[in-house]
Amino acid sequence: MDHRNSRGEATRESIIATGTRLFAAHGYEAASTELLLRECGISRGALYHHFPSKEALFTAVLEATEKTIASKIIAAASPAANPLDALRAGCGAWLSLVDDPVVKQIVLIDAPSVVGWQTWREIDDRYVLGLIKSALGRAATLGRVPANMVELYAHMLLAMLIELALLIARADAPADAAAEAAQALEQVLSRLAGVAPYAAW
Repeated sequence: MDHRNSRGEATRESIIATGTRLFAAHGYEAASTELLLRECGISRGALYHHFPSKEALFTAVLEATEKTIASKIIAAASPAANPLDALRAGCGAWLSLVDDPVVKQIVLIDAPSVVGWQTWREIDDRYVLGLIKSALGRAATLGRVPANMVELYAHMLLAMLIELALLIARADAPADAAAEAAQALEQVLSRLAGVAPYAAW
């Protein structure tokens, strides 16, 4: 029984990996079920055993992609000396990922229309919002931001990061847009960091 479960999980992960590659390369609409079946090397029944629809597979791919994004943000923020520097590093890491074909096509272009804005935000909230709240919460314990504003600031920053990412993804000159976005982000975070004296560190 355990062997079958392990093999089933391996098949599921393989389908997600292939789906990620195909959705990123072709977009959701162009990555047909037939293409998915051919590239996965499985039957339609085997695919539907794990995912009842192409949309369900896309949702799993989106979730896995968001999890990977979160791990990269954590890696970038971990060396920071304080919570607000960690927040800076994490936000910068997110903007640097916007040009990644997987992030750009799956998270920014296809996700809102395929899974709907609410589901897209719910998935994003489980990962990125949680990291922002954590950094702001630690900053609040040090007197760097008002504790009663952590939730509001977190949602404001998440909304800003999503909008900046969308602007970069859709820009005619993504590199220029990314540079401008990074500059705007730094100005906002610098003002946020100025709500309490640095002596609090």
